Amino acid sequence: MSTTNDYNELLPVIRAIKPNQVLIPSMPIDVFVQEAEDLFHWCLDDMQELTRVGLLWDVVISLPARSGACREAQSLWIKERNTSQEAESNWKVEAPAAFDLRDELLHQFRFAFRNNEGLLARVDEIAQGNTNADMVQDLNDLAVLGKANTALLTVIGFDLTLLDRAADVADRMGDLLGATNGERKSVSEAMQLRDKAYTYLKLAVDEIRECGKFVFWRNPDRLKGYISDYWKTQKKSVPEKEETSA
Repeated sequence: MSTTNDYNELLPVIRAIKPNQVLIPSMPIDVFVQEAEDLFHWCLDDMQELTRVGLLWDVVISLPARSGACREAQSLWIKERNTSQEAESNWKVEAPAAFDLRDELLHQFRFAFRNNEGLLARVDEIAQGNTNADMVQDLNDLAVLGKANTALLTVIGFDLTLLDRAADVADRMGDLLGATNGERKSVSEAMQLRDKAYTYLKLAVDEIRECGKFVFWRNPDRLKGYISDYWKTQKKSVPEKEETSA
């Protein structure tokens, strides 16, 4: 079964894990998933010994699917994260020019409308707020206001093509901001599912390892298969099963 199928099949179970039960990965996901897959093959020869001490063999049988689901969840999270980073990067590149255009229009509108209290008040109203969303709305509002008062703008030598440009930039930046905000939400959701998939896999891995360590505590040749190679390499002082709850 493919990792995508594993993920889709186990998704209801993964989603059902409560937030206070979620564990934050303390090692690279790809490393942990590989250790889980290695553990599955290692413990197949120890079925009698492990089930004798209470291990449900269904937990072992479920390891490949749990591993596949976790691997797929990791891939989906990376995809969402990269997409979000691209959107944010594009925003950072284009936003300064958009803010500059907004400020330029406000400056010229204030001069062009200086003798019209109503229009000047409208410009001041548009100028309020300086968030990203404000900038997008401001550009669109200024484009509309400018097109309704081209005569006053022409008097001061205003470049009327800036009005269409402001409308276009507002559309572009609005789409970009929406993508950025939407992707951030998607990344957060993808990360939560990744952590839940990891938790679901780790519960099985921990149970199998605990039973294996108990059974083979005096048999180093079999015991080594129930110990994390990652933590042995890292020489961590904390037990491998310790995780931080979300």
